[in-house]
Amino acid sequence: MPATLYLLPTPLAEDTAPQVLPPQVVAAAAALPYFLVENARTARRFVKSVAPARVIEDIRFTVIDKDSTDAEVRAALAPLLKEGIDGGILSEAGCPGIADPGAALVREAHRLGIKVVPLVGPSSLLLALMASGLNGQQFAFHGYLPIEKAPRVAAIKTLEREAQQRQQAQLFIETPYRNGALFSDLLAHLQPGTRLCVAADVTGTGEFIKTLLVSDWRRLPAPELHKIPTVFIIGT
Repeated sequence: MPATLYLLPTPLAEDTAPQVLPPQVVAAAAALPYFLVENARTARRFVKSVAPARVIEDIRFTVIDKDSTDAEVRAALAPLLKEGIDGGILSEAGCPGIADPGAALVREAHRLGIKVVPLVGPSSLLLALMASGLNGQQFAFHGYLPIEKAPRVAAIKTLEREAQQRQQAQLFIETPYRNGALFSDLLAHLQPGTRLCVAADVTGTGEFIKTLLVSDWRRLPAPELHKIPTVFIIGT
């Protein structure tokens, strides 16, 4: 029987696995002999947390991250083809393949004829969009905006135009320690009537999700976003 590559979502916040992971994900983590992961240490810790009876030393882990080559991606999938064993992709947080290097593995798996099965679990992007009240039928995710000030401001204004002209929600993220600077630039350069959603620590104990006009955000104290995973959405 051909091997299967399972996509296993992981929690977005610590100690939330029982609340956010369905039984199918836990069962896969408890049974699969081989995992393709971004970070071996955190992957081992996740598997042990949801399947404490497993002997971690008996599980094979291969690291595939954003710097992995095409040859390394192909080699990582070799056990599924040559040995016929099932494998699972684990993201550091959320759903594999969504803003995640697991997409390269999935693309190659399709090319090789390996069956791909996505399992249900938390995605900060979809949860933020669901809770934003912005357009869930027309939206785009842009990943990280430029780090340098001038290109970042230009990108913000471009996304605002896209939101207005296309009536399309514009999603993006930032490295958590730069959230404060990005939020300040959003308030400084977006138009007062533009809607901005800030979704921080989604599913965590400090979850903060709020959508307001930029003019309203400017009247309030800035939310605490430093080092907290956050999704930003611009809309109309």
